[in-house]
Amino acid sequence: VFRLILSTYTVSGLLCSAGEEVVRLQELEGNTVTIHTGLTGVQSDAHILWFYGPENADIKIVNSQIIRGEIITDYYSERFRDRLQLNRTSGSLTIRNISREDSGVYKLHIITGISSVWSFSVDVYAPVLKPVIRNQAEKHSVTLRESCSPLCSVENGKDLSLSWYEEKERISSISSSDSSERLYLPLNKTNPNYSTYTCVAANPVSSQTTKLNITELCYNSTGKCYHYHLDLVFYLILIEL
Repeated sequence: VFRLILSTYTVSGLLCSAGEEVVRLQELEGNTVTIHTGLTGVQSDAHILWFYGPENADIKIVNSQIIRGEIITDYYSERFRDRLQLNRTSGSLTIRNISREDSGVYKLHIITGISSVWSFSVDVYAPVLKPVIRNQAEKHSVTLRESCSPLCSVENGKDLSLSWYEEKERISSISSSDSSERLYLPLNKTNPNYSTYTCVAANPVSSQTTKLNITELCYNSTGKCYHYHLDLVFYLILIEL
């Protein structure tokens, strides 16, 4: 007769290690960001270190350890002065007022007899600017049949795209890796005033939308009032008979 004996073990410390797997994060500039480890019970006497670098995490920014029974946490980097906060229970790191210059690789080391390593790649983006729509035709039209060529543009940035939507359907899009130049996208429609069109600028963390107002953009005699002030002078001519 065989018996199946079940035993329950209580394990303290790290539950798993991500090894060299890189977790990728995309964040908005100016936000408070927490790099979460997913851990819930880091061993209380663990030695915790965070490293940072634009390409390789080789700059020590946090060192937290137990010295003579007391938790000592040092924040080293001048770049992150007064903006870092370590959670020793999870190992997570909070960065206040994150900037685009904080983009890069962050690496966590937790040492409890063995060393476990987690790597994070953080991309920080500026908020997208609102796109601008103008008429690229040389003159404004006064009739529907005359030329109207809406052109949408926006200041470029990292991973930025510019798109035209007809109602809710995207009909064209453009992006460029050269962030020093504006993005331009024409609306190639013959009768753009018969539908609702919007131009959307977007990056992975934010977007801005501008709606096409075809009357205001292209027809200079529709919906506008022109006021004239006439000074009338009357002359009285006396003719002597």
